[in-house]
Amino acid sequence: MTDANRNPVDRLLRPIKGRLLCVMALACVGSILSLVPLAGMAFIAKYLMAQDGLAHIAPSASLSNWSPELVWAVVISLGCLIVGMILVAMSELLAHLADNQITHNLRMTVTKRLTQVPLGWFTSRASGDVKQAMQDDVSALHELTAHFYTTRGRCIGGITVSVLYLLYMDWRLAILSLLPFPCFYWIFGAAKKAISEERMKGFISGQAQMNNAIAEFIGGIAVVKAFGASGKAHSGYHEAVDGFLEGFLNFTRPLIAPLAHANAIIAPIAVLATVLSGGLLFVHLGWIEAIDILPFALVAPGISAPLMLLSFSAHSMTYATAAAQRLQTLLDTPTLAPPEEEKSRLISDNTMDIQNLSYAYDEHHKVLDGLNLTLKPDTVTAIVGASGSGKSTLARLLLRFFDPTQGVITLGGVDIKALDTVELYRRVGFVLQDVRLIHASVHDNIALGCPSASRERVEDAAKAANIHERILALPNGYDSLVGEDVTLSGGEQQRVSLARAILLDPPILVLDEATASTDVDNELAIQATLSRFVKGRTVLVIAHKLDTIMAADHIVVLENGCITEQGTHQTLLAQSGLYTHLWHLGDSPEQSLEAQL
Repeated sequence: MTDANRNPVDRLLRPIKGRLLCVMALACVGSILSLVPLAGMAFIAKYLMAQDGLAHIAPSASLSNWSPELVWAVVISLGCLIVGMILVAMSELLAHLADNQITHNLRMTVTKRLTQVPLGWFTSRASGDVKQAMQDDVSALHELTAHFYTTRGRCIGGITVSVLYLLYMDWRLAILSLLPFPCFYWIFGAAKKAISEERMKGFISGQAQMNNAIAEFIGGIAVVKAFGASGKAHSGYHEAVDGFLEGFLNFTRPLIAPLAHANAIIAPIAVLATVLSGGLLFVHLGWIEAIDILPFALVAPGISAPLMLLSFSAHSMTYATAAAQRLQTLLDTPTLAPPEEEKSRLISDNTMDIQNLSYAYDEHHKVLDGLNLTLKPDTVTAIVGASGSGKSTLARLLLRFFDPTQGVITLGGVDIKALDTVELYRRVGFVLQDVRLIHASVHDNIALGCPSASRERVEDAAKAANIHERILALPNGYDSLVGEDVTLSGGEQQRVSLARAILLDPPILVLDEATASTDVDNELAIQATLSRFVKGRTVLVIAHKLDTIMAADHIVVLENGCITEQGTHQTLLAQSGLYTHLWHLGDSPEQSLEAQL
């Protein structure tokens, strides 16, 4: 059987499956031995009744007066109890050690996988989905690996030895004593059939939607506070919670009444009543002695707990299977194809050439179509166009956040698919609109692409990005932890990101509205810094404000994913085309759209 056809739980647990089976066997044997004292108690009681009294174990009697049968019964019972407890404890320990290994390996494997998937993959995934897989789903597997197999081993061992012991004592009373348990399974099985796969998927889907809604609600709390007076701003959160509640009720409603009846039937007191009723009947018929009821009264009610636990453990397996399916889907996520042969040594210069480039999210949503463009060294190329024209998508293709549907992108004559990602990002730096800082010091955030950089170099980069003075004003300066000691504004985060790119000192730079979140004074300072920094480099600028790219060597106008115009600022104005139209309407394509509306 191929891996693709395997059960997802089997695929994930394959590295520790042998140990889990050994754990299950240990728990089973331990449970069997732990029940031996019950048989010992019944034996001692019958022996004493047969010897007409308790004189053999009276306080005044010495141990030497005890009969060998009593001594052996006590010794064997205590010995089995101690060994059984040790085996059960060992099984729990080994199960948790195996769980620690698989949990660690899973989290590391998922993390490694996420570093290999296209960066554009994250833009189409809610953070709650990734969080659920890495935290909630791995925790669900903890219940399976650390508890399921030991629980199943103890239950199977306890139930099996109890049934065999009762049958050995008297098969007729054993059958009567065990009658409640088939009834339990009949009712419980009918209840389980009412839980369709659709109900389970609805419950899990509702939980995932609620996780996403919570993440979005917290992330947009400022907007919620500003516009939430009427309740509409957080209606999505309410809908997600209501959807989860509905899915939960649909999942549990068919179970409530049947499980209540099933649990009542095999409650220890109900089983004991069955044993005593049947036993008294058998005594009345002369089939057994009254003392013969004792083993059944001691053992039969004890079957209830492991049987119920065994039945409910099936729910853990169902939930773990769904969690394993999501984890396996994440682990099977396609990654960027690694280069068959690393060809960075063949790069001739810092020219980026885009040839017949097309990209589509799916067959119905084509974003870029047949682009041909050359980014030459020591030049600034600006990309302009209305929102949705494909500007940011083009920038992300140059950074290989994902691969194009058609066409190639070369760097110095080498397809970027033939370059290791580390080598690619050493040569191509970028500052995007959606800046993300890691939970680390400001120094480490700036030095992210160059960890060995000295403090002096980091400070020089910060000065160039006009963020140095702001960092010095922080509680711990460059050692301030982002997210703990300080929360930086959007503009400050963008300047830290710019400092990061400056420190990396790449020969090629991609700027996607690098000053979008800065104020006017800082924008002018950063523009001056960029003017000096871009000299001698290959630069691509995504522009929303046309007045910021007037001096660009080459301006490309995108419309509906196609290049409609290109040239210098003056050349494009003379063409009286879309660029001229946008220039006269406003400072940016977005503003022109507003004007048209």
